[in-house]
Amino acid sequence: MGSYRLMDTKELLKKVRKIEIKTRRLSDHIFGGEYHSTFKGRGMTFSEVRQYQFGDDVRSIDWNVTARYNEPYIKVFEEERELTMMLLVDVSGSQLFGTQQQFKKEILTEIAATLAFSATQNNDKIGLILFTDEIELFIPPKKGRSHVLRIIRELLEYEPKSKQTNIAEALKFLSNVMKKKTIVFILSDFIADEYQHTLKIVGGKHDVTGIRVYDQREAEIPNIGMVQMEDEETGELLLVNTGSKKMRSQYAAHYQERVAYFKDSFTRSGAGSLSTRVDESYVKKLLGYFKRRA
Repeated sequence: MGSYRLMDTKELLKKVRKIEIKTRRLSDHIFGGEYHSTFKGRGMTFSEVRQYQFGDDVRSIDWNVTARYNEPYIKVFEEERELTMMLLVDVSGSQLFGTQQQFKKEILTEIAATLAFSATQNNDKIGLILFTDEIELFIPPKKGRSHVLRIIRELLEYEPKSKQTNIAEALKFLSNVMKKKTIVFILSDFIADEYQHTLKIVGGKHDVTGIRVYDQREAEIPNIGMVQMEDEETGELLLVNTGSKKMRSQYAAHYQERVAYFKDSFTRSGAGSLSTRVDESYVKKLLGYFKRRA
């Protein structure tokens, strides 16, 4: 597992509190109802059989039991009140990119906290998987405010071992640990590939949403001559001639391929997706997404 940077406890608690105040307000006023109507009542769990009564839905008749007792019995289902939400958060090197007011990592943390508090309002369980190209941290789903605060603390303080990304690995791990249908949010910049196949399998069982957080400056490189650049994920230093039009267009094309792969993968998997820029209001984006799905 990765290490922790020694953040002053007071400073960390202050940061956690600040995020709690901001995101709790959002989830209370905005997302409580929207989250509820989007995800509640999806699962119906079998409860019991009872004798058929006048007015019951004929489609609910349990033919096996009916044949056994020679009189009609129906299946009774109960709405699954309690749901589980899993947050899969990418903590690879590229999340530390940011040219506007905030790093992608900070926005991912705020979105994750907002979703977690929305689930808490519904008395649902929330779990966390922090991933790079390996599983860095797994917090099993639990309920309650103190549990959400622990999740926020990990998102703020955790120092990953690796800087690289493997979304498919995170999805495989999720499949192994979550056997029941789960609401899954994957938060990443999705500068990765080779996860479509695994996403299809996971999307067939769980309710999956991909939230892509990106910075506008990643989409293209400005013309500023010869520049030494560091790859956030490999740490490799490269001398790049940004004056080359060919180089700039190759970079832009590669970036657009990743974005197209993200959209295509989630559409083909029957999963939901949304993208938000670091300088945009993720609140509006999330709210719009919930409303469309409700």
